[in-house]
This record gives sequence, C-alpha cells and structure tokens, in this order.
Amino acid sequence: MKNFLRKFLNYENRKGFADAVGSGTLLRSGFKIDIRSGQRKKRVFIGSNCVLYCSITLECQTGKVTIGNDTFIGASQLICAQEIVIGSNVLIAWGCTIVDHNSHSIRWSERREDVRLWHEGLLSGYNAAATTKNWEIVPMSPVHIADKSWIGFNSIILKGINIGEGAVVGAGAVVTKDVPAWTVVAGNPAHIIREIPEDER
Repeated sequence: MKNFLRKFLNYENRKGFADAVGSGTLLRSGFKIDIRSGQRKKRVFIGSNCVLYCSITLECQTGKVTIGNDTFIGASQLICAQEIVIGSNVLIAWGCTIVDHNSHSIRWSERREDVRLWHEGLLSGYNAAATTKNWEIVPMSPVHIADKSWIGFNSIILKGINIGEGAVVGAGAVVTKDVPAWTVVAGNPAHIIREIPEDER
C-alpha cells in the first residue's frame, strides 16, 4: 500500500506542473517540468493517451510546450524559451534534444558576462540565477513537429525547425533545416535520404 501511495503521489506531483493533461496520459518515471522563471500557468499542455518520460525545461517567462494525443516521448529533453509544438501520434525516442533557441548570443561581446551572472545568481538560489539571463540577445524561433512523425534516438532538433507530417528523423541526426512531410532524413547536418511512398504511409 505504501509503494502504491508513493507512486500515486509522485505521479500527481509530476502532473501538477502541467496546465492540462488529457485522460489516459501516463507521466512515467523521469518525467519532469523545470520552470526556471515566469509564471507556472498556461505553459504546458499535454493531450490524451500519451506516454512521457521526457524532461521539459521552460527557460524564460514566455516559453510554452504543447503535446498532442497518443504521443510517446522517451527520456529526451525539450528546452523551450518560446514555443515547442509536438503533434499527435508522434514517436520521439530517448536521448533526443529539441531546443527552440541558441542558449547564448553568437557575439562574444554579448555573452561575455553570462557565466559570471549565472555564478552570482546561483549564490542566491537557482531561480535567481535563471532571471539573470538577458534573453533579448538570444536568437529563438518555435519548433513544430507534425502528426505521425518519428524522431530517432539521440537526434537534435534546433530552433525554427518544422518537421512535416509522417517524417522520419534517423538516429543521431542533427536537424538544421525543415523536414518535408513523408520523408526520411539522417546525418549531420540532416539531409533527405528518400521519400516515403504512399504504400508505406
């Protein structure tokens, strides 16, 4: 009975950070939402009958993550400063990183204080450190992963990417450009290997 209650309470704690969790969705061990700054409301929306082991990091005050129905996400990371949208019937394997921003400015002159400010902020607590970052100088753009797509393990999907319906991203791919619907991409940087014919859809 104690083990059941512990598992139930852990599930409820994980569920509590999401604004909406559809019926039948399983938030499994390893699932977490890390809200580094900003409000907790209206940030994470999860559909029905999903199975999620992933971690979701909301980097700044405006980040929002939406996940459709019947989607599986393994032990992967969604790192969001603006918006990540994942459709329905999507498979995302383990070890994947999906990020909608560059984390830092490309210009040294704009990022030269990043470590010092983070260090100073940590002395006052983790939340204080998160608020020291100047997100206005960090390039960001939403990521959209359409329905029926499959993202192979250890893939990296960078900011501004649109993965088309039914597309397959090969294991270990680094996706730097949009992926057309019903195509297979692989490599670093990812490139089209082939189209998926009608009889394989």
